[in-house]
Amino acid sequence: MNIEQIVTAFQQLKIAVVGDVMIDRYITGSIDRISPEAPVPVLNFMDEENRLGGAANVALNLKALGAEVHLCSVIGSDDAGKDFIGLLDDAGFHTGSIISSKDRLTTIKTRVLASSQHLLRVDREQKHDINDKDSSNLLELIRTLIHERQIDLILFQDYNKGVLTESLIKDLLKLADENQVLTTVDPKKKNFWAFEKASLFKPNLSEIQAQIPFEIRPTIEDLNKADRYLRDRLSHGISLITLSEHGAYVSDGVNSYICPTQARDIVDVCGAGDSVISIASLVLPLTQDLEQIGLLANLAGGQVCEQVGVIPIQKDLLVNEFIKNYVN
Repeated sequence: MNIEQIVTAFQQLKIAVVGDVMIDRYITGSIDRISPEAPVPVLNFMDEENRLGGAANVALNLKALGAEVHLCSVIGSDDAGKDFIGLLDDAGFHTGSIISSKDRLTTIKTRVLASSQHLLRVDREQKHDINDKDSSNLLELIRTLIHERQIDLILFQDYNKGVLTESLIKDLLKLADENQVLTTVDPKKKNFWAFEKASLFKPNLSEIQAQIPFEIRPTIEDLNKADRYLRDRLSHGISLITLSEHGAYVSDGVNSYICPTQARDIVDVCGAGDSVISIASLVLPLTQDLEQIGLLANLAGGQVCEQVGVIPIQKDLLVNEFIKNYVN
């Protein structure tokens, strides 16, 4: 399939995104003096904006690219949770797979910026695992989605905030396998080794280095060695390892490549990983061409780094960049 056919086919896909959701809050202003009370800058407030964050940003990316998306998560039954539901409504999402729990706080990440520069981030969150009742309800919601909406793929977006417990991960992977649904994973430290037999596993280099007992440089030899170590533990399908400025490594256990990045004016790396897993999750059901997966994921991650804040992928720009750089 060529790039135009792949992107057009995104509209046929039905994706369930499961993981930690949050509000990304941006407070912007200007600085022209230092506080007389302490040696810190004084921000002259200009604006405050709430955006969908975490797994919700991944869902926003998938929706922007044309897929039917079902966001599945647990939020708090608090004012921030109401704000989050309002953001979902504004973005055109159904909210039936979002569970409101009295046992949780809705996560808010507040970023303070001046002249596009990050000054401070404040996190309001809870990291303990969701309770058994919420976990069971979330599993049943996803089971219903698979059967009623014929879900093509479950995307696990883990930020270690407690929604993806080890038992829920295993139950969902079993459910996906029983129903021949593909699975893609963007892991974090806590449950890194719980995602056995996923269709695609996407850590970054630092995340792998924290889990593997030998040095990994961004070379094909080191990455192939790391890939073999991962496969011995996870028995997964495709490895997609993001390497920051060195590109992305992709392997199916037989063939492997390092897909280089394009030169960029990097402004903000927030949301780059979300974009990578979003594109990989859409391309995987359509083609398992490793180079296409790696190159498209690279472009998507780089594209969002050229703008401030967590933003969705621009489909037309993605297609145009791919044709410009990789089509003769």
